[in-house]
Amino acid sequence: MKKGRPLAFNYTSAENTSHDRWKERKRAENKQAQDENKAPGGMVNRNRAESARPLGGKLCSLILLLVVATTASWAQVMLPNHGSVPSGPASNLVLRLTLSEAINRAVRYNLGAIESDENTRAARGQRLLALSLLLPQVSAGINENVDQVNLTALGLGAVNIPGIPAVVGPFSYSTASASLSQNLFSYESIQRFRAARSCEQAAQLSYKDTLDVITLTVGNAYLQVIEASSRIEAEEAQVQNARALYDQAVSEFQAGTRPRIDVTRTEVQLHTEQYNLSIARNNFAVAKLALGRAIGLPLGQSFEIADQLPYADINPPTVEDALKMAYDSRSDFRSALDSAKSAEQALSAAKGERYPVVAVSGDYGDQGPTFGQSHGIFSFQAGISVPIFTGGRIKGDITQAEATLHKRKAEAENIRGQIDYDIRTAFLNLNAAREQVDVAHQNVGLANDNVARSKERFAAGITDSVEVVQSEQSLAGANDQYITSLYSHNLAKLALARALGIARDSFSQYLGGR
Repeated sequence: MKKGRPLAFNYTSAENTSHDRWKERKRAENKQAQDENKAPGGMVNRNRAESARPLGGKLCSLILLLVVATTASWAQVMLPNHGSVPSGPASNLVLRLTLSEAINRAVRYNLGAIESDENTRAARGQRLLALSLLLPQVSAGINENVDQVNLTALGLGAVNIPGIPAVVGPFSYSTASASLSQNLFSYESIQRFRAARSCEQAAQLSYKDTLDVITLTVGNAYLQVIEASSRIEAEEAQVQNARALYDQAVSEFQAGTRPRIDVTRTEVQLHTEQYNLSIARNNFAVAKLALGRAIGLPLGQSFEIADQLPYADINPPTVEDALKMAYDSRSDFRSALDSAKSAEQALSAAKGERYPVVAVSGDYGDQGPTFGQSHGIFSFQAGISVPIFTGGRIKGDITQAEATLHKRKAEAENIRGQIDYDIRTAFLNLNAAREQVDVAHQNVGLANDNVARSKERFAAGITDSVEVVQSEQSLAGANDQYITSLYSHNLAKLALARALGIARDSFSQYLGGR
């Protein structure tokens, strides 16, 4: 084992958990049915047993469990921060991927980053739409008209005026004009614009927070690859030890100094370690696929990790200082505050619907049978519009805006509490992981010493293979604990950076790597 190789993350899938729970429930139901359906004298009442089976209930429960398991599986697949857009075709070269390169790729190709960036653009578009209601609207055009008018249809046909026919035309005329309209004062539009501007700022901060979350996601995936690689090394060493012990037992059995049972035990141990090695290799391949999926590597691209991220302790700030820093730097909290501010401005806009609106409009043009025989024309309007009765529309808008404001304020306070939880949890995990690394490192040394002594006793004929196999199993467990503790320590450091809101800019200071 190389000191400083962080790693793995063991978990139970939703499918396996649901299946295990279903089996336990099945065994309990069968036992209960047996107890209830036993008649006096030890006889089983089969008719009662058949009628007591809740077939429909069991079927509904099974379907529900399958739906929950499938939903959990799909939810894991559909998480945006775990998905990406593949970045072109794969090359034949093996890519050496550093942690910094992995995170930079994720910023460009991760689905969560792309969606959050597009949400920011959409918010910018909403701000521009709101701004357009405050700016002058200018248009210009040129028209060529050909008309024919039936005076009879207009009620003039019954009037006989000499020289005026019943049908006039066809006649033509040309018009070139420009028009301008402007709201001189609209409190509602002003507040709508301010709300859209605050919403855009919230979207930009949300994008920065998404990059922080993606840094944590990709960093965790990178650490899992390192962990899986370390487990392969540990299992390969265990296979070599088990093979050497097996070969020694076979040689001594053939020489007549060992019983057959020692050969069997050592062979079982060898097969067990080979089985564990196969699992470790598969987990390593799956971890690499998960990392490539999160950072948008080309489909089928071969790569290897370039950073090993050995054990390195840090000197974090105190919990109180960390909380102050997080409240100032966490983009999700600042985004929530801006969202609450936007909702407050939207409420002011809804109330502003009751205020009068002052607007002007006008146009000027040139009109005539031809542009050579044209004459200037113009019109100008100015007015004040005051809502008197709107049938409860304004009251409805105000009620909706108040509800939205209350929700946004509650969300901001919830994030404030989440920050406190994240900081304190990160410190607890960091301190626990540091202690676990120290203890696990000592256990590895003791387990290695125990294996060496057991092999010496076995070679001297003082003990049998049971003691050696048990000592090797203890060594495997100690190695597993050490690998897990290194992984947990690095993940705790990265989680602390995320809790502080500086993971995207400071991950290298907490984890190292190039």
